[in-house]
Amino acid sequence: QWHLVESGGGLVQPGGSLRLSCAASGFKLDTYAIGWFRQAPGKEREAIICISSSGASQKYVDSVKGRFTISRDNAKNTVYLQMNSLNSEDTAKYYCAAQGYRCSETKPTPIEFDYWGQGTQVTVSS
Repeated sequence: QWHLVESGGGLVQPGGSLRLSCAASGFKLDTYAIGWFRQAPGKEREAIICISSSGASQKYVDSVKGRFTISRDNAKNTVYLQMNSLNSEDTAKYYCAAQGYRCSETKPTPIEFDYWGQGTQVTVSS
């Protein structure tokens, strides 16, 4: 059975950093594009960043450019989201998802992704 499990969320002060992990079991991540989404209360789930099977990345939200970085460790079957300079607008539940092998050049919708994790909460507050 295929699973994606996110971890690394928590409470962080403004300006702080977190690294989220997305670990796969039951399948190999290396042939999939992995996207990170987030959903704040009362808002729709939105794609923020994606990494293709080749390692190329695509960012979809201007506010994360220069602050968020995505990477993958195929040996560990894990994708990471490094988040720096966090602010209150980053507060949301973060999800990883898998689809195809290449990230879309335009912002994808959640329905385009086939496999999802359960999410991990990130709260940025002093």
